[in-house]
Amino acid sequence: MYDEKNLVYIFTMLECIEKTWIYTQDHDSAVDFIFANQQKDLNAVITMFVAIGEESKKIETSLKESINSDINWKNIAGIRDKISHDYRGTDEKLLWNTINKDLYLLKNALIDMIELINPPQALLDEFLSSVYYQHLQYLKGR
Repeated sequence: MYDEKNLVYIFTMLECIEKTWIYTQDHDSAVDFIFANQQKDLNAVITMFVAIGEESKKIETSLKESINSDINWKNIAGIRDKISHDYRGTDEKLLWNTINKDLYLLKNALIDMIELINPPQALLDEFLSSVYYQHLQYLKGR
């Protein structure tokens, strides 16, 4: 029913979410995160957010609408645009809250999409064997 090409976008977003959590796991607060490591972790996370926002634009609208979620897809794409065009204006508290709350909702929504697409196990295995999706092994056997 849904095009399997959506899997590339979904898997990329999931990998970016996992990497975001890896890059922020050693930080206790927004201020700590923003200024640690000469902002290396911040820059890595911003790159992940840009990718998440860009990939979210590519997922079929009907697939986004078919899941039971409070995700505001326009805001996901919008955060990408805001970060890309106004790097210095990034609100660290908003970013921290998004990382520690909203990304969990997005992750669950993306996993629900995979289930709706219902790809063959061989295709899932192919994705999961890629170095690009090494942090998504929890999807094995779905």
